[in-house]
Amino acid sequence: MKTSNTQLLGTLPISNLLIQQAIPASIGILVMSLNILIDTIFVGQWIGSEAIAAINVVLPVSFFIAALGMAIGVGGASIISRSLGEKNIVKAEQTFGNQITLTFLITILVVIFGLFFVNQIIPIFGGKGSLFSFAKTYYVIVMYGVPVLAFCMMANNTIRAEGKPKNAMYAMLLPSISNLTLDYILIKVFDMGMMGAAWATSLSYGVCATYIIYFFLSGQSILRPKLSNFFINYNTVLQITSLGSVTLVRQAMVSLTVLLVNNILFTIGGESSITVYAIISRMLMFATFPIFGITQGFLPIAGYNYGAKNWLRVRNIINTSILYSSVLATIVFLLIFFYSDFIPQIFSKDVIVSEQTPMALRYVFMALPIIGIQLIGAAYFQAIGKAKPALLLTLSRQGFFFIPLLFLLPPYIGIDGVWLSFPIADLLSTLVTIYFLNRSIRKELI
Repeated sequence: MKTSNTQLLGTLPISNLLIQQAIPASIGILVMSLNILIDTIFVGQWIGSEAIAAINVVLPVSFFIAALGMAIGVGGASIISRSLGEKNIVKAEQTFGNQITLTFLITILVVIFGLFFVNQIIPIFGGKGSLFSFAKTYYVIVMYGVPVLAFCMMANNTIRAEGKPKNAMYAMLLPSISNLTLDYILIKVFDMGMMGAAWATSLSYGVCATYIIYFFLSGQSILRPKLSNFFINYNTVLQITSLGSVTLVRQAMVSLTVLLVNNILFTIGGESSITVYAIISRMLMFATFPIFGITQGFLPIAGYNYGAKNWLRVRNIINTSILYSSVLATIVFLLIFFYSDFIPQIFSKDVIVSEQTPMALRYVFMALPIIGIQLIGAAYFQAIGKAKPALLLTLSRQGFFFIPLLFLLPPYIGIDGVWLSFPIADLLSTLVTIYFLNRSIRKELI
């Protein structure tokens, strides 16, 4: 009976299965995105617009370290999904044990490094002038909780890989709710300012970890790794890291992008432009939640059926996922486009920010309707264990297109060049994805 949820990945109708997998993932991402949005609103209204900019400086650093856990989780989840499709529970459990060990070893070492060089790292990411003290306060406290966040991100992918999307959703809901509650208590009630915002964030990671540990120890999981599974196995680690490197490179490129954008915007428009970018970043997280939810739902289905050599179901899940994500992305795009004048007023009372944000939002979200193709295409190669094409497609958007555009456009058209770099990069990377995905389908899924 315990394997029933996993076996459904290979038997339920594709549309029903994708909805069943994607809705909990979407709800989890939605609540997490709402958490970040409301957290930003609280910080902006109760501390000030500079605090929003300071958090945007810190997030790429802390999220990159946490993404080490996500990378290990996604890489391991691909192996686990395919192993379960092959009925190889021993390999799945060994992979999970190695995931846990790798996550804590790597992230703790990186956090130590990050704390030692705190005064050098913050200015590099745009935390200059009056932003430095705000950013440092937030950075130091949040870094203490980052290894716990990395564990949560790793385990969440593992839970989803074994066909338990509702439990993965709960693991995302609990820290979001607790963070908002702690925000109110520590910032508003106890007037702790940036320290309150930082401690609320770090403590919420602990809430998430507590639930995940309960899930695995209470017998709800198929996976029951033995002590020997926690000892590093070279071949297993090699597979995890090769597939997980795709996710890690993606987050590394996101962090590099934020670094470059923050510095370019600071040079062109000062602190207010960084605040505009912070608002846009939060809206990107919020607006793309249904597309990322479908992508998360797609991964275990594609991986399981590929492992079971059920090529027709793999083709169907690709087509269905792209269709659903494109329709949802178009709806979200229209909402952002028509309500772009209203959005900045929610976050900040700063007049300059309110004037600059609407047009920037329209530019950045221009190519949102096609982004699902790029995400599903890259996720497909990750799901089936093909790291090289997955890495290439992941690099294409930010590495091959967005970063060069950042250097080419702003010198000629100013700050609009920064915002227009987003949709142009989305369009070009989507065209590359379509080429590689079509070639792979015609060659392998016949």
